[in-house]
Order: sequence, then structure tokens, then C-alpha cells
Amino acid sequence: MDIEATAIPDVKVITPRRFGDERGFFSEVFNARALAGLGDHSFVQDNHALSAKAGTIRGLHFQVAPYAQGKLVRVARGRALDVAVDLRRASSTFGRHVAIELSAANWRQLWIPAGFAHGYCTLEPDTELLYKVTAYYSAEHDFGLAFDDPALGIAWPVEAGAAILSAKDRRQPRLADLPHVFE
Repeated sequence: MDIEATAIPDVKVITPRRFGDERGFFSEVFNARALAGLGDHSFVQDNHALSAKAGTIRGLHFQVAPYAQGKLVRVARGRALDVAVDLRRASSTFGRHVAIELSAANWRQLWIPAGFAHGYCTLEPDTELLYKVTAYYSAEHDFGLAFDDPALGIAWPVEAGAAILSAKDRRQPRLADLPHVFE
């Protein structure tokens, strides 16, 4: 596996190797030994999401302690712009984000440790994301951040008014209005 740094050092781009022949390919998409240096990646749940239309934004979501989640995200079909926003108040990168295109073609994955909000925008119809998480889903610990908060400066590939969002994601608070969730 190739592991690359991003503008936020704790967020990593991971590209598994693919071995192909006339039958197709084989790829080891997760290996605990190869990712040992990334911190807690004791995954407890796998999630699979399909977005039928391009321009669908899911996020920005996060869970707080004791159910804060690290995520290993990849695209199995289609393409998406994947975004991680640092919510760790003591971090020198608090409020900053990284945005990485993940696709079935580029085979990249994004490691997002706990303490970050996560979201993505689909770039093609019928895009499927798969992601492993380090804590179980907990509705009472589940929060969000406004995807279009100007303070974040995220260059989404769709205009805010044209984005396909859930009702929940349309009413998330801005960063300035968020309580201190990750000290």
C-alpha cells in the first residue's frame, strides 16, 4: 500500500496495489500491519452508501466521544470528492479541510481519524462509497457541520442551491456555532 500525506498530516491518502490480468484484478484494500502507524484503526463496522445522482452531498458528519469515529473511506463505483474538516480545537489545522477525489478508477482511500467532520459530493450517478469506522453508530453522539459554511472554504463541485442534500444536512450549524466537541 502506498500512503501519502495530505495538507493535514493526520489525514492520509492510501492507495492499495492492484494486480490484474485477463480475469480482472485482486487488491488487498485493508491490512492492519501496513496501516499500523496511522493510529487507532480497530474497525467495528463497515458502511456502504449509494448515491443515485451526481451532485449529492452527504455531510459533514461526525460523532463525539465515546463514539468518535475514525474512517477509512473508498469508492467502489463512480467518483466522489471526499472532504475531512479538522474539529480538534488544539490542532494547528483546526477548521481547515482536505478534499480528495476518490474513484473506482484511481483506487485511492482516505484515512480520517477521529476528531474530523466527514462529507462527500458525488461526481457521477450511482456512486458507491464503502467505509470502515472505529466506533459503532450512535444517534445521540451523531452531529454535523454546515457543508456550505463560508469559514470552511470548501470548493464543492456543485452550487449550494443545486446540491442534493438530506433535510438534516440542510440545517447543520456553522463552525462558529459548534460547541467545543474535540478538545
